[in-house]
Amino acid sequence: MCGRYARKSAQELLAEWFDLDLSIMPWFAPSYNAAPQSFQPVVRLNPQTGAREAALLRWGLVPSWAKDARIGLNTINARAEEAASKPTFRAALKKRRCLVPADAYFEWQQTGPKTKQPYAIALTSGEPIAFAGLWESWCNAGGNALVTFTILTTAANEQLAAIHDRMPVVVGRNDYSRWLNDDEKAAPPVDLLHSYASSQVHAWPVSDRVGNIRNNDSSLLDPVDKRDKPAQGQLF
Repeated sequence: MCGRYARKSAQELLAEWFDLDLSIMPWFAPSYNAAPQSFQPVVRLNPQTGAREAALLRWGLVPSWAKDARIGLNTINARAEEAASKPTFRAALKKRRCLVPADAYFEWQQTGPKTKQPYAIALTSGEPIAFAGLWESWCNAGGNALVTFTILTTAANEQLAAIHDRMPVVVGRNDYSRWLNDDEKAAPPVDLLHSYASSQVHAWPVSDRVGNIRNNDSSLLDPVDKRDKPAQGQLF
C-alpha cells in the first residue's frame, strides 16, 4: 500500500516536469509527510476545458454515489487489478485518471511481533515520481463539492517485496498523456498498471518520526541505521 509520501520538488520544477502552466498553479508548500485526508496537488485534465492542470484534492477517494465522506478513510489506495471491477473505482478508472506528484514514499517493514522499520523509497534517477491516481467529485447534502483522489497500487517488485508486498503504480514520463487521456471511447491504459523495475527504485531506512503526521520536515528522508536487519537475501 501507500499511506505516506514526500513531495519536496519546487513548484517550478513540477510545472516543467508535468508540462503545467505555472502562472495558474494553486500554491502549495513541500510536504515531507503527506498523509491521508490531507489536501495534496494532483495533475489531471480540467473537466471543463480538457487542459492539463494541477489541482488540490483530498487524499481518500469518495465516489459520487457515497452517502457520506467517511468512505474516504478506507480508499486512499485502489488495487490496480481490482479497480476496473470495483464500483468505488471503476467509473474513475474510465475517465477520471490523474497523476500524483511525489519524490519518495514511505513503507513499513515488519521486523518483529511489535516492531516495524520505516523505509523511504524513491527513483534511482532522483527524478520526480508520478503515482497513478484516480479522482472523483462528491457533494454533501448542502451541495458542497469535495474532490478526492486515490493512489493505485500493484504487487511489489522483487527488491521491495522484502519491505511490503504492495507498491504504488509509477507512471513513466513518456506515458503521462496516455494515462491522463479521458476519451471515453478509448479503453483505460491498464497495461501501465505494473510494478516499476527493481533497478529503477531504491530504498533506505529512515527514522520512526515519520509515523507521526505532525512531523513534516526534510530530515524524515535522512537515512538511519536499521534497528533490525532483514534475513539474508531478502533485501538488496
